[in-house]
Amino acid sequence: MDEAMTEASRVSATPAALELIARLKARHGPLLFHQSGGCCDGSSPMCYPQGEFQIGDADVQLGEIGSCPFYMSRAQFAYWEHTHLIIDVVPGRGGMFSLEGPEGLRFLTRSRLFEDGEWAALKAREAQGV
Repeated sequence: MDEAMTEASRVSATPAALELIARLKARHGPLLFHQSGGCCDGSSPMCYPQGEFQIGDADVQLGEIGSCPFYMSRAQFAYWEHTHLIIDVVPGRGGMFSLEGPEGLRFLTRSRLFEDGEWAALKAREAQGV
């Protein structure tokens, strides 16, 4: 179900999400994702053209999906640190500012806890600055 992973990662995407990302990139150019922490759009992955969403010191990059950077606020990351995020797509309306809205689809975050081996590998890689 997840994007192929050769090593532990914090975020991946399903084939359906990767297909939608490719379509959106073809239409809008380079993209970025930010995991919404609530407010207007609930807690959902938001997709923006790169440069149209300001990433700041309060955000952390978890990885990439479909060659697009994926961010989350540091405060929210404190709660999700032990969780692998799997970005999927389902029918429905996404966040009002997210690019997938007109497609009749919305990105959805699924999650699972890291397995012990994944967690150890991830922490070792991060300790090396990779």
